[in-house]
Amino acid sequence: MKKIKFTIPIDDIPQVINPIGFCIASNRITVDGEKVGFMYREEPYDEEDSGWRFLAGDETEEYLDDPFNGKIFDVNIIAHFDQAIIPHLSLPIGKELERQGDNFVELTD
Repeated sequence: MKKIKFTIPIDDIPQVINPIGFCIASNRITVDGEKVGFMYREEPYDEEDSGWRFLAGDETEEYLDDPFNGKIFDVNIIAHFDQAIIPHLSLPIGKELERQGDNFVELTD
């Protein structure tokens, strides 16, 4: 199995938000160091899943279809990589946001 090297060692990440559960994030963020470019919240799989999904925004369908290119993380880890997501983490299921500069804009009502 291919070993992944994260841009920041997972054990060195401080708590920057209150725990809200897990998310799925693209390796473009956690391995390649890209900022979150697109985030959306879907119906959680279980009570530990926040429903949040984070992408850099330049992933192809082929990239996303490979399960190796995304992992399950505590949302705190992604918030540490990109603190611009923090103000949006309380949004309800069904919300989609896209980065525009340093901010995110909601794409759905």
